Amino acid sequence: MTVAALPDVSSDTTTALPPRCLAREVIPLPGGGLLEYDYFDASPATMKRLTDLLFKEHWRDIVVGPCIEGAVFEIRFEKAPKVTFLDGYLTVDLGYWHFHLGTGIHRRAPTPEVARQRQVSKVAFFLQRGQRCGGGRSWGLRLWNGAGEQMTTVFLPNPYLTDEMKVRKTPDWNRLALWHKLREIFLGEPAPADLVAHYSREAHEPLHH
Repeated sequence: MTVAALPDVSSDTTTALPPRCLAREVIPLPGGGLLEYDYFDASPATMKRLTDLLFKEHWRDIVVGPCIEGAVFEIRFEKAPKVTFLDGYLTVDLGYWHFHLGTGIHRRAPTPEVARQRQVSKVAFFLQRGQRCGGGRSWGLRLWNGAGEQMTTVFLPNPYLTDEMKVRKTPDWNRLALWHKLREIFLGEPAPADLVAHYSREAHEPLHH
């Protein structure tokens, strides 16, 4: 499925679009799984709000790192990181190590084209179904730069897993509260009033041990 053209964010430093899904993409995976993307506004204003929520408010709840075929980085925070922003770059710093994400316009880039390549150009919620990892599903967010390269993946709390990343005997649907909070903020999608009742009506993937 081809994604509709998304807005150019490289020249807009302040204005965020109203919360809505800009495009949806469903990708069949080898082995019969599905990867669903819901894209939303990637403007610097939206990215600031998103990264503040993730790295300042919900740092305890997330797992962060690139996730591509053959390499998955699963970084968790033991304490609140120092979060700063300079010349288009967000820095998430824990002292011994840190990482940068180009969430705004890098004005000191050597050319405007390089600046566009370094900046987040697409951001999406993802739901992966039918894979053994994560008890059968994964929920999270993914960012791409202007060259179409993945910048990072943010895994959100998974009802099939404990905080220690062990597979649960039964899913805890209340662990999807952050997923729905973020979707309400950035997609305008109302969160279910009762997560347990909402997901208990769904067919579940079998839990893998």
